[in-house]
Amino acid sequence: MSELEPHDDTADADGWKPLLEDLDARHAEARAMGGSERLERQHERGRLDARQRVAHLLDPGSFIELGALTGSVQRGVSPIAPADALVAGHGTIDGRPVLIGAEDFTVMGGSIGLATSAKRHRLTQLAGQERVPLVMLLEGAGDRAQNAFERRGRAPNDLQALVSLSGLVPTVCVVMGSSAGHGALTAPLMDFVVMVEGAALFSAGPPLVHAAIGEQIAKEALGGTPVHTVVSGVAHNQASDDAGALDLVRRYLSYLPSNAWAHPPTTEGGDAGPRRLDTLTELIPADLRRAYDVRTVIELICDHGTVLEIAPAFGRPIVVALARLGGEVVAVVANQPAVKAGAIDSDSADKAAHFLEIADAFHLPVLFLADNPGVLAGSVSERNGILRHAARMFAAQARVTSPKLHVTLRKAYGFGSSLMGMNPFDGQTVTLALPGTRLGAMPADSGAAAAKLESDAAMVLANAEVGGAYSAADTMSYDDVIDPRDLRDRLLGALRLSAARRAQPVAPVEHRGIRP
Repeated sequence: MSELEPHDDTADADGWKPLLEDLDARHAEARAMGGSERLERQHERGRLDARQRVAHLLDPGSFIELGALTGSVQRGVSPIAPADALVAGHGTIDGRPVLIGAEDFTVMGGSIGLATSAKRHRLTQLAGQERVPLVMLLEGAGDRAQNAFERRGRAPNDLQALVSLSGLVPTVCVVMGSSAGHGALTAPLMDFVVMVEGAALFSAGPPLVHAAIGEQIAKEALGGTPVHTVVSGVAHNQASDDAGALDLVRRYLSYLPSNAWAHPPTTEGGDAGPRRLDTLTELIPADLRRAYDVRTVIELICDHGTVLEIAPAFGRPIVVALARLGGEVVAVVANQPAVKAGAIDSDSADKAAHFLEIADAFHLPVLFLADNPGVLAGSVSERNGILRHAARMFAAQARVTSPKLHVTLRKAYGFGSSLMGMNPFDGQTVTLALPGTRLGAMPADSGAAAAKLESDAAMVLANAEVGGAYSAADTMSYDDVIDPRDLRDRLLGALRLSAARRAQPVAPVEHRGIRP
């Protein structure tokens, strides 16, 4: 038997060298994005490029790219497109894994090619499979025109996958420039949407609008940040620049578990302990006719510096916010007496319903702070479908399976009280009222006038309204009527009472029935 010839390691290394050089060149081309000139124009507009956005959002050094070589092979009429205009992969935020996709406007306007579509679906698939949050950063022109000239097999798309993902993992979208078509449809399918000032979001941009219906309109007026954060409610919060938007995403995710199989994270230390709210009686006027800003009340009740208001400019008669109470994450739903006296209109009911569904999906206790004269009356309100929108909010609060903490601050009339979680046999962990709380089907003066009651009967009705809290407490509709200054400590006690729930395994919430 002959001996084997000595192995030449140098020859192996020389054989690998061109392969590795080619691989490095392809990755370098992907990292170069649209080239120096287009990147410079992006930066001159005050925008971060796609890779800078990913780096800012994630923990330093944690990003691992997926699909970097998509778009690197010439196919049909489509030119080579670095990373196929979508920087995608996974990393960590505060040490927890997340998946991320960032449209690259410097490459073919951030349009969605066939490889991009597969990559977007891969992200949503991995988010569900590995049970981690998904973040999408939008600045793109929608489906790429060249797609029409290429064969495409039957395949699912990311929009279908986003629908299946809903309620299983947190999903966040940031609109960082103009976003149209398929890309823009990502936003309303995700839980939390942030828009940067100067960005725009629309199903079809101004040229297509003009071609379709003859309307001449600028992109800002068509789908700018004020349109969607104030009027339509498609987007929830706005940020002044890219960095601020990405910081807001990090903060939002800090309140939520990574998936619906986990409890929300808790924090220790800081302002998590009991304390008396000595100034609460200064913030809430005893006179029901005087308005006040409920946001100051929320800030005082909750742990210092932990309140994050969601959709502050839309549906303003209700304030919804994520916060911490004794270190525990809570979802706050509060009437805002400073806007329409706190009467619940269609937009505010929709905002609250969406927020309640997120709180329910991710097992957040809900704190209801009620102070409203009911749902908004009038012909405009009726034509806006207030009954249907209110019914949607009612169904959302009725379905909440996490602890419910209800407080009536001053008043709760008619269906407005039910929308705010003041319902018998509704699974509340605690139901409290402050002294002076007024209850009834409607305010006594308007109720008496509507019923054409005589003066004696009207006085009886008014007296019943004033004593409503004690009458309700007499039948255990309230667990107690308390000194306002003790409110935080009583809420901490309720969370302590419900602590066993947070020690047990959880799973995605399933509901049957048709949502109003």
